[in-house]
Amino acid sequence: MKAAKQGRSKHAAGRPGGRAPAARGDGNRGLVSLLRRMWVIRAFEEKVSALYAAREIVGLLHLGIGQEAVAVGVCSLLDTDDAVFGGHRSHGHAIAKGADVNRLMAELAGRVTGYCRGKGGSMHVVAAESGFVTASGVVGGTVPLALGAAFAAREKGAGRVAVVFFGDGAGQTGPFHESLNIASLWQLPVIFVCENNGYAEFTPLSAHTRVERLARHAKTYGIPSATVDGNDVLAVREAMGRAVRNARDGKGANFIECLTYRLRGHYEGDPGKYRELSQLAGWKKKDPIARFTRVLKRRRAASSEDFEKAESDARRRVEEAAAFALSSPWPEPEETGTQVTA
Repeated sequence: MKAAKQGRSKHAAGRPGGRAPAARGDGNRGLVSLLRRMWVIRAFEEKVSALYAAREIVGLLHLGIGQEAVAVGVCSLLDTDDAVFGGHRSHGHAIAKGADVNRLMAELAGRVTGYCRGKGGSMHVVAAESGFVTASGVVGGTVPLALGAAFAAREKGAGRVAVVFFGDGAGQTGPFHESLNIASLWQLPVIFVCENNGYAEFTPLSAHTRVERLARHAKTYGIPSATVDGNDVLAVREAMGRAVRNARDGKGANFIECLTYRLRGHYEGDPGKYRELSQLAGWKKKDPIARFTRVLKRRRAASSEDFEKAESDARRRVEEAAAFALSSPWPEPEETGTQVTA
Protein backbone atom coordinates (compact mmCIF):
# COMPACT_ATOMS: atom_id res chain seq x y z
CA MET A 1 0.00 0.00 0.00
CA LYS A 2 2.89 2.31 0.75
CA ALA A 3 4.29 1.82 -2.72
CA ALA A 4 0.90 2.62 -4.23
CA LYS A 5 0.71 5.89 -2.33
CA GLN A 6 4.17 6.88 -3.52
CA GLY A 7 3.16 6.09 -7.08
CA ARG A 8 0.13 8.34 -6.82
CA SER A 9 2.09 11.27 -5.48
CA LYS A 10 4.74 11.00 -8.17
CA HIS A 11 2.14 10.72 -10.89
CA ALA A 12 0.13 13.66 -9.60
CA ALA A 13 3.22 15.84 -9.40
CA GLY A 14 3.80 15.32 -13.10
CA ARG A 15 0.28 16.40 -14.01
CA PRO A 16 -0.30 20.10 -13.24
CA GLY A 17 -3.65 20.05 -11.47
CA GLY A 18 -4.94 17.23 -13.67
CA ARG A 19 -6.63 19.75 -15.92
CA ALA A 20 -8.56 18.78 -18.97
CA PRO A 21 -7.18 20.11 -22.27
CA ALA A 22 -10.35 22.14 -22.93
CA ALA A 23 -9.70 24.50 -20.06
CA ARG A 24 -6.00 24.48 -19.18
CA GLY A 25 -4.89 27.51 -17.28
CA ASP A 26 -6.81 30.56 -16.22
CA GLY A 27 -5.71 32.79 -19.10
CA ASN A 28 -8.26 34.48 -21.31
CA ARG A 29 -8.52 31.58 -23.73
CA GLY A 30 -9.05 29.15 -20.88
CA LEU A 31 -11.74 31.32 -19.33
CA VAL A 32 -13.60 31.79 -22.61
CA SER A 33 -13.53 28.02 -23.13
CA LEU A 34 -15.48 27.66 -19.88
CA LEU A 35 -18.13 30.02 -21.24
CA ARG A 36 -18.29 28.15 -24.52
CA ARG A 37 -18.84 24.85 -22.74
CA MET A 38 -21.62 26.32 -20.60
CA TRP A 39 -23.30 27.62 -23.74
CA VAL A 40 -23.18 24.15 -25.34
CA ILE A 41 -24.96 22.71 -22.31
CA ARG A 42 -27.57 25.49 -22.27
CA ALA A 43 -28.22 25.27 -26.01
CA PHE A 44 -28.44 21.47 -25.82
CA GLU A 45 -31.03 21.50 -23.06
CA GLU A 46 -33.11 24.25 -24.63
CA LYS A 47 -33.19 22.27 -27.88
CA VAL A 48 -34.09 19.11 -26.01
CA SER A 49 -36.96 21.01 -24.37
CA ALA A 50 -38.24 22.12 -27.78
CA LEU A 51 -38.01 18.57 -29.16
CA TYR A 52 -39.86 17.28 -26.12
CA ALA A 53 -42.66 19.80 -26.71
CA ALA A 54 -42.82 18.61 -30.33
CA ARG A 55 -42.99 14.96 -29.11
CA GLU A 56 -39.75 14.12 -30.90
CA ILE A 57 -38.39 13.12 -27.48
CA VAL A 58 -40.65 11.31 -25.03
CA GLY A 59 -40.47 9.97 -21.48
CA LEU A 60 -39.37 11.71 -18.32
CA LEU A 61 -36.96 14.54 -18.98
CA HIS A 62 -35.08 16.44 -16.26
CA LEU A 63 -33.23 19.58 -17.34
CA GLY A 64 -30.46 21.36 -15.45
CA ILE A 65 -30.85 24.79 -17.05
CA GLY A 66 -29.33 27.25 -14.58
CA GLN A 67 -26.85 24.75 -13.13
CA GLU A 68 -24.25 24.77 -15.93
CA ALA A 69 -21.52 26.38 -13.81
CA VAL A 70 -21.31 23.36 -11.53
CA ALA A 71 -20.80 20.85 -14.32
CA VAL A 72 -18.25 22.97 -16.17
CA GLY A 73 -16.40 24.20 -13.09
CA VAL A 74 -15.93 20.65 -11.84
CA CYS A 75 -15.17 18.81 -15.08
CA SER A 76 -12.79 21.48 -16.44
CA LEU A 77 -10.17 20.17 -13.97
CA LEU A 78 -10.58 16.49 -14.78
CA ASP A 79 -8.81 14.21 -17.21
CA THR A 80 -10.52 11.75 -19.54
CA ASP A 81 -9.46 8.83 -17.34
CA ASP A 82 -11.05 10.32 -14.23
CA ALA A 83 -14.38 8.59 -13.63
CA VAL A 84 -17.54 10.72 -13.36
CA PHE A 85 -20.96 9.55 -12.21
CA GLY A 86 -24.23 11.45 -12.49
CA GLY A 87 -27.91 11.23 -11.62
CA HIS A 88 -31.27 11.81 -13.27
CA ARG A 89 -30.31 15.40 -14.30
CA SER A 90 -26.94 14.79 -15.93
CA HIS A 91 -26.93 15.93 -19.57
CA GLY A 92 -24.70 18.83 -18.55
CA HIS A 93 -22.32 16.64 -16.56
CA ALA A 94 -21.83 14.33 -19.54
CA ILE A 95 -21.25 17.23 -21.95
CA ALA A 96 -18.85 18.94 -19.57
CA LYS A 97 -16.88 15.67 -19.33
CA GLY A 98 -16.58 15.56 -23.12
CA ALA A 99 -19.55 13.52 -24.32
CA ASP A 100 -20.38 13.85 -28.02
CA VAL A 101 -23.56 15.92 -28.39
CA ASN A 102 -24.61 14.01 -31.52
CA ARG A 103 -24.64 10.68 -29.72
CA LEU A 104 -26.14 12.18 -26.58
CA MET A 105 -28.99 13.77 -28.53
CA ALA A 106 -29.58 10.51 -30.39
CA GLU A 107 -29.77 8.65 -27.10
CA LEU A 108 -32.44 11.01 -25.76
CA ALA A 109 -34.35 10.57 -29.03
CA GLY A 110 -34.19 6.77 -28.68
CA ARG A 111 -32.11 6.17 -31.81
CA VAL A 112 -29.50 3.48 -32.48
CA THR A 113 -26.74 6.06 -32.93
CA GLY A 114 -27.09 7.00 -29.26
CA TYR A 115 -24.61 6.02 -26.57
CA CYS A 116 -26.81 3.11 -25.43
CA ARG A 117 -28.34 2.56 -28.87
CA GLY A 118 -31.42 4.44 -27.72
CA LYS A 119 -32.20 2.17 -24.77
CA GLY A 120 -30.88 4.27 -21.89
CA GLY A 121 -32.57 7.57 -22.58
CA SER A 122 -32.20 10.77 -20.59
CA MET A 123 -31.58 9.33 -17.13
CA HIS A 124 -29.16 6.50 -17.93
CA VAL A 125 -26.46 8.12 -20.02
CA VAL A 126 -23.13 6.38 -20.53
CA ALA A 127 -20.20 8.02 -22.36
CA ALA A 128 -17.40 5.67 -21.38
CA GLU A 129 -14.75 6.99 -23.81
CA SER A 130 -15.05 10.40 -22.15
CA GLY A 131 -14.90 9.04 -18.62
CA PHE A 132 -18.59 9.59 -17.90
CA VAL A 133 -19.27 6.15 -16.47
CA THR A 134 -23.00 6.26 -15.90
CA ALA A 135 -26.02 8.15 -14.61
CA SER A 136 -29.06 6.76 -12.82
CA GLY A 137 -32.71 7.55 -12.21
CA VAL A 138 -32.30 6.31 -8.62
CA VAL A 139 -31.74 9.25 -6.26
CA GLY A 140 -28.18 8.94 -4.96
CA GLY A 141 -27.86 5.62 -6.78
CA THR A 142 -24.42 6.29 -8.25
CA VAL A 143 -22.82 7.54 -5.01
CA PRO A 144 -21.69 4.03 -3.94
CA LEU A 145 -20.57 3.26 -7.51
CA ALA A 146 -18.14 6.17 -7.38
CA LEU A 147 -16.48 4.57 -4.37
CA GLY A 148 -15.75 1.48 -6.44
CA ALA A 149 -14.08 3.56 -9.13
CA ALA A 150 -12.11 5.46 -6.49
CA PHE A 151 -11.02 2.23 -4.81
CA ALA A 152 -9.81 0.84 -8.15
CA ALA A 153 -7.95 4.08 -8.89
CA ARG A 154 -6.22 3.99 -5.51
CA GLU A 155 -5.15 0.37 -5.91
CA LYS A 156 -3.73 1.06 -9.37
CA GLY A 157 -1.78 4.03 -7.99
CA ALA A 158 -2.35 6.02 -11.17
CA GLY A 159 -3.40 9.32 -9.55
CA ARG A 160 -6.93 9.10 -10.93
CA VAL A 161 -9.99 10.38 -9.10
CA ALA A 162 -13.70 9.59 -9.13
CA VAL A 163 -16.38 12.30 -9.01
CA VAL A 164 -20.08 11.88 -8.30
CA PHE A 165 -22.79 14.49 -8.81
CA PHE A 166 -26.01 14.33 -6.77
CA GLY A 167 -28.71 16.65 -5.43
CA ASP A 168 -29.73 17.67 -1.92
CA GLY A 169 -32.42 14.97 -1.88
CA ALA A 170 -29.73 12.28 -1.94
CA GLY A 171 -28.44 13.58 1.38
CA GLN A 172 -31.28 11.82 3.18
CA THR A 173 -30.58 8.37 1.76
CA GLY A 174 -28.81 5.57 3.59
CA PRO A 175 -26.24 4.75 0.87
CA PHE A 176 -25.15 8.42 0.88
CA HIS A 177 -24.12 8.28 4.54
CA GLU A 178 -22.64 4.79 4.20
CA SER A 179 -20.56 6.03 1.28
CA LEU A 180 -19.26 9.05 3.18
CA ASN A 181 -18.23 6.75 6.01
CA ILE A 182 -16.39 4.27 3.78
CA ALA A 183 -14.75 7.03 1.71
CA SER A 184 -13.41 8.58 4.90
CA LEU A 185 -12.39 5.29 6.50
CA TRP A 186 -10.53 4.04 3.44
CA GLN A 187 -9.21 7.46 2.34
CA LEU A 188 -10.56 7.03 -1.18
CA PRO A 189 -9.80 9.56 -3.96
CA VAL A 190 -13.46 10.44 -4.49
CA ILE A 191 -15.00 13.90 -4.75
CA PHE A 192 -18.63 14.29 -3.74
CA VAL A 193 -20.32 17.17 -5.59
CA CYS A 194 -23.70 18.14 -4.16
CA GLU A 195 -25.82 20.37 -6.40
CA ASN A 196 -27.98 21.88 -3.69
CA ASN A 197 -30.77 23.50 -5.70
CA GLY A 198 -33.12 23.71 -2.73
CA TYR A 199 -35.59 21.06 -3.83
CA ALA A 200 -35.87 17.28 -3.74
CA GLU A 201 -38.34 16.87 -6.60
CA PHE A 202 -41.15 19.16 -5.33
CA THR A 203 -40.13 19.28 -1.66
CA PRO A 204 -38.09 22.23 -0.34
CA LEU A 205 -34.95 21.43 1.59
CA SER A 206 -36.44 22.72 4.84
CA ALA A 207 -39.20 20.10 4.65
CA HIS A 208 -36.93 17.05 4.39
CA THR A 209 -33.97 17.94 6.62
CA ARG A 210 -32.99 20.31 9.41
CA VAL A 211 -29.45 20.41 8.04
CA GLU A 212 -29.35 23.56 5.90
CA ARG A 213 -25.86 22.95 4.51
CA LEU A 214 -25.21 19.40 3.40
CA ALA A 215 -21.46 19.96 3.68
CA ARG A 216 -21.99 19.51 7.42
CA HIS A 217 -22.51 15.80 6.77
CA ALA A 218 -19.00 15.59 5.35
CA LYS A 219 -17.54 17.13 8.51
CA THR A 220 -19.31 14.45 10.55
CA TYR A 221 -17.23 11.84 8.76
CA GLY A 222 -14.01 13.84 8.82
CA ILE A 223 -14.08 14.71 5.12
CA PRO A 224 -12.80 18.17 4.05
CA SER A 225 -15.64 20.19 2.60
CA ALA A 226 -16.55 23.51 1.03
CA THR A 227 -19.83 25.29 0.33
CA VAL A 228 -19.64 27.58 -2.70
CA ASP A 229 -21.82 29.70 -4.98
CA GLY A 230 -22.78 27.11 -7.57
CA ASN A 231 -23.71 29.80 -10.11
CA ASP A 232 -20.15 31.16 -10.10
CA VAL A 233 -18.07 28.89 -12.33
CA LEU A 234 -14.78 30.27 -10.99
CA ALA A 235 -15.81 29.68 -7.37
CA VAL A 236 -16.73 26.10 -8.23
CA ARG A 237 -13.47 25.65 -10.09
CA GLU A 238 -11.41 27.01 -7.21
CA ALA A 239 -13.00 24.59 -4.73
CA MET A 240 -12.62 21.75 -7.21
CA GLY A 241 -8.95 22.58 -7.69
CA ARG A 242 -8.27 22.04 -4.00
CA ALA A 243 -10.30 18.84 -3.95
CA VAL A 244 -8.56 17.38 -7.00
CA ARG A 245 -5.10 18.12 -5.61
CA ASN A 246 -5.96 16.43 -2.33
CA ALA A 247 -7.43 13.38 -4.04
CA ARG A 248 -4.54 12.96 -6.47
CA ASP A 249 -2.01 13.34 -3.66
CA GLY A 250 -3.54 10.47 -1.72
CA LYS A 251 -5.22 12.61 0.95
CA GLY A 252 -8.62 11.00 0.54
CA ALA A 253 -12.15 12.19 -0.13
CA ASN A 254 -13.48 15.73 -0.49
CA PHE A 255 -16.99 17.19 -0.52
CA ILE A 256 -18.14 20.27 -2.47
CA GLU A 257 -21.61 21.69 -1.92
CA CYS A 258 -22.70 24.01 -4.73
CA LEU A 259 -25.64 26.30 -3.98
CA THR A 260 -27.56 26.62 -7.23
CA TYR A 261 -31.04 26.52 -8.71
CA ARG A 262 -32.81 24.82 -11.59
CA LEU A 263 -34.68 27.37 -13.67
CA ARG A 264 -37.03 24.70 -15.03
CA GLY A 265 -39.32 22.37 -13.11
CA HIS A 266 -38.28 19.04 -11.66
CA TYR A 267 -39.26 17.52 -15.00
CA GLU A 268 -40.49 18.94 -18.29
CA GLY A 269 -44.19 19.60 -17.86
CA ASP A 270 -43.90 20.22 -14.12
CA PRO A 271 -46.33 23.12 -13.40
CA GLY A 272 -43.99 24.40 -10.69
CA LYS A 273 -46.72 25.67 -8.39
CA TYR A 274 -44.63 24.72 -5.36
CA ARG A 275 -42.15 27.52 -6.19
CA GLU A 276 -42.70 31.20 -5.59
CA LEU A 277 -42.40 33.44 -8.64
CA SER A 278 -40.25 35.91 -6.69
CA GLN A 279 -37.82 33.11 -5.90
CA LEU A 280 -37.53 32.12 -9.55
CA ALA A 281 -37.07 35.74 -10.61
CA GLY A 282 -34.28 36.23 -8.09
CA TRP A 283 -32.37 33.21 -9.35
CA LYS A 284 -32.80 34.24 -12.98
CA LYS A 285 -30.76 37.34 -12.11
CA LYS A 286 -27.99 34.97 -11.00
CA ASP A 287 -27.96 33.08 -14.29
CA PRO A 288 -24.45 31.52 -14.41
CA ILE A 289 -23.85 32.25 -18.09
CA ALA A 290 -24.89 35.91 -17.87
CA ARG A 291 -22.85 36.36 -14.69
CA PHE A 292 -19.70 34.86 -16.15
CA THR A 293 -20.10 36.89 -19.33
CA ARG A 294 -20.13 40.04 -17.20
CA VAL A 295 -16.98 38.88 -15.41
CA LEU A 296 -15.18 38.29 -18.70
CA LYS A 297 -16.26 41.69 -19.99
CA ARG A 298 -14.87 43.39 -16.88
CA ARG A 299 -11.61 41.52 -17.37
CA ARG A 300 -11.62 42.38 -21.07
CA ALA A 301 -11.00 38.71 -21.68
CA ALA A 302 -12.75 38.71 -25.06
CA SER A 303 -14.59 40.91 -27.53
CA SER A 304 -18.33 41.26 -28.01
CA GLU A 305 -17.94 39.20 -31.18
CA ASP A 306 -16.34 36.39 -29.13
CA PHE A 307 -19.28 36.33 -26.74
CA GLU A 308 -21.78 36.25 -29.58
CA LYS A 309 -19.81 33.52 -31.31
CA ALA A 310 -19.77 31.38 -28.17
CA GLU A 311 -23.56 31.27 -28.21
CA SER A 312 -24.02 31.01 -31.97
CA ASP A 313 -21.46 28.21 -32.31
CA ALA A 314 -23.15 26.29 -29.51
CA ARG A 315 -26.60 26.63 -31.04
CA ARG A 316 -25.34 25.64 -34.49
CA ARG A 317 -23.61 22.60 -33.05
CA VAL A 318 -26.74 21.54 -31.21
CA GLU A 319 -28.96 22.02 -34.28
CA GLU A 320 -26.60 19.69 -36.15
CA ALA A 321 -26.89 17.20 -33.31
CA ALA A 322 -30.68 17.32 -33.47
CA ALA A 323 -30.63 16.77 -37.24
CA PHE A 324 -28.26 13.82 -36.77
CA ALA A 325 -30.44 12.30 -34.06
CA LEU A 326 -33.77 12.65 -35.81
CA SER A 327 -32.39 11.26 -39.07
CA SER A 328 -30.97 8.19 -37.33
CA PRO A 329 -32.86 4.89 -37.37
CA TRP A 330 -34.81 3.42 -34.47
CA PRO A 331 -33.48 0.27 -32.78
CA GLU A 332 -34.90 -3.01 -34.03
CA PRO A 333 -37.10 -5.11 -31.70
CA GLU A 334 -34.56 -7.93 -31.64
CA GLU A 335 -32.06 -5.59 -29.94
CA THR A 336 -34.08 -5.65 -26.72
CA GLY A 337 -31.85 -8.26 -25.12
CA THR A 338 -28.49 -6.86 -26.26
CA GLN A 339 -26.19 -4.73 -24.09
CA VAL A 340 -27.74 -6.35 -21.00
CA THR A 341 -25.51 -7.82 -18.31
CA ALA A 342 -26.64 -9.88 -15.33
